[in-house]
Amino acid sequence: MGAVGKGVGKGIGAGWGLLARGVGGVARAGSGRRRPSNRRTGFDEFDDHDLYNDDSYDGQDDDVEVAAEYDDPDLGADPPRRRRAGERHAQRGRASATGDAGGHTHRRDGVALGLLALAVLIAAGVWFGAAGPAGAFITALMRAIVGSLAVLIPVALVATAIVLMRRPPNPERRGRYIGAALLIVLPLLGLIHLVAGSPTDLDGRSSAGGFLGFAVGTPLTAGATAWVSVPILLLCMAFGVLVISGRTVRDVLDAVRTYLGLTAGVDDWDTDDELPWDAEVDLVEDPDSYDRDDLGSDDRFGASSTRRGRPVADPGYSPDPYDNYPPDLNAESPRRARRSRRPAPVSAGDVLASATTESFGDDATTDPFVDEVTEPLGEPPAPRPARNRSTARASADTATSTRATPPVATPPVPAPTLVADDADEPFTVEPADGDYRLPPTTLLIEGDPPKQGSSSNEDMIDRVTGVLEQFKIDAAVTGYTRGPTVTRYEVELGPGVKVEKITALQRNIAYAVATDNVRLLAPIPGKSAVGIEVPNSDREMVRLADVLTAPSTRKDGHPLVIGLGKDIEGDFVSANLAKMPHLLVAGSTGSGKSSFVNSMLVSLLTRATPEQVRMILIDPKMVELTPYEGIPHLITPIITQPKKAAAALAWLVEEMEQRYQDMKASRVRHIDDFNAKVRSGEITTPLGSERVYQPYPYIVAIVDELADLMMTAPRDVEDAIVRITQKARAAGIHLVLATQRPSVDVVTGLIKTNVPSRLAFATSSLTDSRVILDQPGAEKLIGMGDGLFLPMGANKPIRMQGAFITDEEISAVVDYAKEQAEPEYTEGVTAAKAGDKKDIDSDIGNDLDDLLQAIELVVSSQFGSTSMLQRKLRVGFAKAGRLMDLMETRGVVGPSEGSKAREVLVKPEDLAGVIASITGGGDQDGDTAPE
Repeated sequence: MGAVGKGVGKGIGAGWGLLARGVGGVARAGSGRRRPSNRRTGFDEFDDHDLYNDDSYDGQDDDVEVAAEYDDPDLGADPPRRRRAGERHAQRGRASATGDAGGHTHRRDGVALGLLALAVLIAAGVWFGAAGPAGAFITALMRAIVGSLAVLIPVALVATAIVLMRRPPNPERRGRYIGAALLIVLPLLGLIHLVAGSPTDLDGRSSAGGFLGFAVGTPLTAGATAWVSVPILLLCMAFGVLVISGRTVRDVLDAVRTYLGLTAGVDDWDTDDELPWDAEVDLVEDPDSYDRDDLGSDDRFGASSTRRGRPVADPGYSPDPYDNYPPDLNAESPRRARRSRRPAPVSAGDVLASATTESFGDDATTDPFVDEVTEPLGEPPAPRPARNRSTARASADTATSTRATPPVATPPVPAPTLVADDADEPFTVEPADGDYRLPPTTLLIEGDPPKQGSSSNEDMIDRVTGVLEQFKIDAAVTGYTRGPTVTRYEVELGPGVKVEKITALQRNIAYAVATDNVRLLAPIPGKSAVGIEVPNSDREMVRLADVLTAPSTRKDGHPLVIGLGKDIEGDFVSANLAKMPHLLVAGSTGSGKSSFVNSMLVSLLTRATPEQVRMILIDPKMVELTPYEGIPHLITPIITQPKKAAAALAWLVEEMEQRYQDMKASRVRHIDDFNAKVRSGEITTPLGSERVYQPYPYIVAIVDELADLMMTAPRDVEDAIVRITQKARAAGIHLVLATQRPSVDVVTGLIKTNVPSRLAFATSSLTDSRVILDQPGAEKLIGMGDGLFLPMGANKPIRMQGAFITDEEISAVVDYAKEQAEPEYTEGVTAAKAGDKKDIDSDIGNDLDDLLQAIELVVSSQFGSTSMLQRKLRVGFAKAGRLMDLMETRGVVGPSEGSKAREVLVKPEDLAGVIASITGGGDQDGDTAPE
């Protein structure tokens, strides 16, 4: 035992001795760095070579030897001797730095391991409650100080320990990091305290923000409300994040602008904040940050020499390594000393290289204050986070440098061809042809100013609050947002109240507000509140003129932008058909579907010329789209017969394939790129061809009633629609499908899959809402333009009031468009192809009569059973099964479900259309001539 105690004592004594020597070395090194520097600046960290007793040292003071070498009168005349002296000194300096860093590294490792041990103890108590009495005391103490944030203390300690073990010490940044951490943690604790309801007792503070959160949040709430305190705390946290990251608000804005691709249009003033002399002023005012990190690094003569490359066209560079050491920190700045020196002539290649590549070096001789500067100022070896430079910034620097350099004999560089300008031409509202003028929006009627609120809204708040109090639910109505049709009341729940308690009261709330069209939104997207949407007793009308003239609509110059209406928050809603890229519209009679179609057509007429957008209008009802007959945008007269509609959709498929062939030959991926090449002359007519390439216009095909087409020729129509919606986006062809009956036999699964954007007006049932939106909600709409818009990629639909337009406004816009140009119809759009339709499909063979009887039997009885076919048709099991398979391939019955009868997908009223599609017949009035 005595030997063990003696050994432990020796170990403790050695540890304390090592710690004492380390502290002394740090103090001596600090005092050495504070000495006025001379030509040997850069070797101050090697002053204490004999700090530890190392057998590799010969007992001589290295400083004396180096001083002698530096005081040699022949120093400048004997470069090899100087180089050998520098190499010997570098070797001894590396050995000394290794020995000096030993105690410091061990001390940091000891602190890091201690933090890890403390993290384990706190984690055992806070996370698992298994740390014993000491851990319980520490846990209680932590919770009393920082509250619920105590669960993150082990993570913070582990992170700090990792930083101590992996990174070298940096005393200059320590204070900044500590201050930034306090700026983040203290406001966060204050926020937690405010969110928890500002508790005052010890248990409440322990579950909230602790004593620190109480100390931060209580003064703020006492002097101001929570609506003021929360933004202040958030701003403090944001400032702490900026400080700890070394960024500025300008850096963040530049990064966001670069990520969004907005750097190409930056004005010249934006580059003035990053001129080279700004970096120079920072270096002169803060000399301690210059090369301070490199002074303590072990690879002073290795990695740092490769990290800091020689600047391009530097006339002051010397191949002697002694002339390229870091300058004296107390001496005059080398850049400031060379301010009056004129730079050497720089070639065009050097100018481009200096404009696109930043040189970070100590031997940069370019003067940032001279007008003839050709290189951007280098960044010091210990850089602050650099701001991303845009392409426009590099181009501006290049242009400035080229003007500043003396004229040199270089061949002229042709200006690059910018295709982007031509590619943007289809996206402008103004037509390329001056003969055609767009109908002005002054032809449309403007709406009344929106209402901000009324006494009925306050009455509704009282009624909803009464329901909550009646059922003893800890919740309160905190505000409302009034839209043109409905008002959304925001209800915030108390602690521990389930959202289901509010949603279960939907019928009671509807009873209290005296309406059955109450819609609950739990929660409101982006808010911690439940939304109760109640119809307004005084509805407002949304005019299309207000939507088209709104700033959110006018800022997008694409010709396919259409006005939709106004959402529940009072913001105007518009959409781009090119981004949808196809739209499915559904709604029962009187829901506002026809008004939306009219608003969409008028939007296109007021924003696009016939050279930009062409249309195919399919109107099986024969009266909905009649006012638009004769507009110059039409490819063919308005189609009213289902057979011709199917032929027009087939023509669209051929047009799509032709466009893809041209895009493939031109090696482009979108019709806009193809049009840009045509306008710029990059695409020429091949030799021997008489074809003249013209820019392709967008094509918008509008089907006013899809159900009529699906009843007459379901297979042909569905196949064409599916092919168009799958591939036509890049070809500039877009479909708008409208129907009053969104059932599964009209809006099939293939159509729904390929039409991602949906617009649902009031539907008659929950099933129809699920078909169009894949979720309930449309059955709760109140009609007359009240709709749910679900754009592509959105999870929640947007409730909006559709824009309204009168017949007089439609006539005024259409007449104006007709006065500008005559329609130019394309031949063969509605002509049925000769070989497209067969009398009998090849898989039917000689069983046509039996198949027709089976279809008539199954559809009339709405019972699809193989055994029934055996009995009724007196056929065997094999033939009955084959007939059932033929009916399944033609969409008459569903797939087999074992012993159960198959589902019949065709209604009795659609029987004639199905038989006509199988036999190759159809409407006798559907000739093959174009309309």
